[in-house]
Formats: sequence, C-alpha cells, structure tokens
Amino acid sequence: MCCDKKSRTKNAKAEMDNMAETSEKMKMKKEITLLNGVSLIVGNMIGSGIFVSPRGVLMYSASYGLSLVIWALGGIFSLFGALCYVELGTSILKSGGSYAYILEAFGAFVAFIRLWSSLLIIEPTTQAVIAITFANYIVQPIFPHCEPPYHAVRLIAAACICSLTFINCVNVKWGTRVQDIFTYAKVMALILVISVGLYKIGKGETENLRAPFEGSATNPGMIALALYSALFSYSGWDTLNYVTEEMQNPERNLPLSIAISMPIVAIIYVLTNIAYYVVLDMSALLTSDAVAVTFGGETLSHAKWIIPIAVAMSCYSGLNSSIIAASRLFYVGAREGHLPVSLSLIHIKCFTPVPALLFNGLMTLLYLLVEDVFLLINYYCFNYWLFVGLSIAGLIYLRYTQPHRPRPVKSNPLALLTYWNTKPFLPSISDYDINLLPVILSIHEVFYGQGQEGQDATEAEFSKGYKEK
Repeated sequence: MCCDKKSRTKNAKAEMDNMAETSEKMKMKKEITLLNGVSLIVGNMIGSGIFVSPRGVLMYSASYGLSLVIWALGGIFSLFGALCYVELGTSILKSGGSYAYILEAFGAFVAFIRLWSSLLIIEPTTQAVIAITFANYIVQPIFPHCEPPYHAVRLIAAACICSLTFINCVNVKWGTRVQDIFTYAKVMALILVISVGLYKIGKGETENLRAPFEGSATNPGMIALALYSALFSYSGWDTLNYVTEEMQNPERNLPLSIAISMPIVAIIYVLTNIAYYVVLDMSALLTSDAVAVTFGGETLSHAKWIIPIAVAMSCYSGLNSSIIAASRLFYVGAREGHLPVSLSLIHIKCFTPVPALLFNGLMTLLYLLVEDVFLLINYYCFNYWLFVGLSIAGLIYLRYTQPHRPRPVKSNPLALLTYWNTKPFLPSISDYDINLLPVILSIHEVFYGQGQEGQDATEAEFSKGYKEK
C-alpha cells in the first residue's frame, strides 16, 4: 500500500515535470531578426495611402511648402511616440503592444476593453479595407473604364486574406519573407516615383514650387487637422511591439528597428510628395482619387501599369504585417484569460498561433460582408489614438510606481511630453463607441463573472484536457 502510494506520487511528479517541460517548449520561436523588424515596421507604415490619396495634408495646409513642413513634423512627432514605445517594449518584454502595456500599468479591466475594441473595431475593419483596396487595384486593369464587379472584388479580397492567413499559419519565416519581398517591392516603386520627380526638377520643371508658401493656411485648427492627417499616415510604428516575444534580442533589435525605420519612412514620404507636387498642380492633386495613378499616367507612359501593381503589393504587405500583429494580440489576450483559452494554443510543429490566426481571418472575412465597410474605418481613429495615449500614460505611471524596474532604453522626458501634448485625440467619443461600450462590459462579465476562481478552473480544465490528449 505504502509502495503504491509512493509510486503514484512519483508518477504524478513525473507527469507534472513533463507538463512543465512541454509548456516550456510550446513557445513561439524567436525568428524575427533586425531586418525582419525593419520590414514589418516600414511595410505597415507605408500603406496604400501614399499611393492613393495623400491629399489630406495638402487640403488643410493649402500650400505645397506648408504641407511639406507638416509631413516632416509628422515624422518627428511619430518618432517621439516610437521612442516611448521603445522604452515600453524593452522594459515589458511581452507581445501584444499597447494591450500588454495597459495591462501592466492599469490592470485587467482597462486592458480587456482595449482588447475587445481591437477585436470588434480596429483590426477587422482595417484589414478588410486593405484587402478590398488590394482587390480593386488587381482588377482595375481588367475593367479600366467601368466599376469592377462587386462580388469579384470581395472574392479576391477574401482570397488575399485566406492566403496570408495560411502562410502565417504554416511558418513564421514564411510570413516574414513575404513581408520582406513586398516591402522591398513597394519601396522600389516609390523610389521610381521619387526619381521621376528629381529628374523633372533637374530639367528645371519647378513651376509648381516657385511660391511654395503662397496661400498657406493660418488657422491653427486647419494646421492641426493637417498634422493629424500626417500622423495618421505615419501610424504603424508600433507593429514590432506586438511580436516582442518572437524577436531575437529585443533589447537591441527593437530600438534599432525603430531607429532605422522612422527616418526611412519620413524621407520617402517627403520626397514622394515633392515628386507629386512637381508633376501635378494643386487642383489635380485635390480631385484625384488615386494620386499615384494620375502621376503615372502623366509621366510613365506605357509603364503606367507599374503603379496599380505597386499599390496592390503595398496593400498585400500592409495586410500581412497587420495579420501578424493582430494574431499575436489575440494570442496574448487569450493567454491572459481575456479571450477563450483555445486562442492561446500554438501548433506543435509550426510553432505558430494557428487558432488566433484563424480567428483573426474569420473576423476579417465577416467584415467583407458589410457593403459600406469603408465607413467603419472612421471608428478606427478614435480607438487607435485613445489606446496609444493610454500606453504613454502607462509609461509615465510606471516610471513613478516602479522606478527601479529594469529599462534597457529610457526615452527622453522631452520626447515623451512632446508626443503626449501633440497627440491628436478626436474631440468626442462617437455614438458607435458609446453604444459598443455596454457590449464590451457584458463580455467582460461573461469572462470574469465567476472571479479568479472561475478562471483558475478554466485553466485547470484546459490542462487536464491537454494532459489527456
């Protein structure tokens, strides 16, 4: 009897050790290098906007000269925000971006709202819009003089989402290689646009730039709106913070990736707009639905087909980086108990968060069924800047509450305060957000109505199922 009891005790201890060893092994591999990190940030920041319609800044600034100044200022302010995220990312070595930082600073409730806002608004709407834009530019050469068929566009968008979801499910390296290739391709396309503009300047064709500040806006409100448009175009610098746990040496590579990416994007944005301004007059820029396509029609002659292909590649790259970031957000949220625990599972051979990727893909596909999905992107703005602001507030809070916390990189207080004071919040919460809040609170009660004991019971049940499997 005594021997049997000892034997059972030893077996139970061995099983626990095996489970602990398996749990230790079941982590996503650190396969994201410095180059991959730069590609992820640049690929997400340089979306279709710079090709399609960079007119927001010009519309509110009302002159070429002031618009270029605002593009440069947008890059500087975004760099300040990125420096704050460098400190957060190197002191809180968790994937999930602002969700992980809000969770660390303000607790589970605020982080829960951030997660479900992303799940219901931010991620699926932006990905659906990017996929539809990709599909529109793919079919544009087939229907040059008419509106492309609605169902064809949606099916191609769905195929784009499914293909990238599959690639990222199979291997992290596949996803980063796709990101690298398509990021290089769209940067080369922008270099082509810049080269044409510099060639025109070299020939002395600078009529549009002779009085660059004439008619500039002087109303502070209009200038603020122009700066807001520029900052929105620079959004995406936090992409790498969503995959911190998969980075090789994040204390070194995260700061370097941001330090390399931000100047590259800022320089490309300013030079691309100079090229547009040299070739196109202000009326053409403000009325064109696709500035780069109009630019290509004016300058590239028989090679003008390059621009629609470049826009499609830009969308594919941006969607890929968004899928990588969103799936890690849902994975971390499930790991913290804010989503079903099944979404925190990792494929035992591929070491990818397959359930989180499939869930993200399904949510985006559902949004393709909404005919006016582009209207939903308006709700992205408030939520994005709100939670970025909360993350920066969390940085300030943690500095005071945890002054001895290891911080390999510490952002300059001037950069922190500058970004905090210039960060453009929307003036009020939209009706959509007010109506959505009770839904999120109800979901919170479903997950937390039984308290911590219910969460522990769920985790125990999952461990039991995993053990039996």
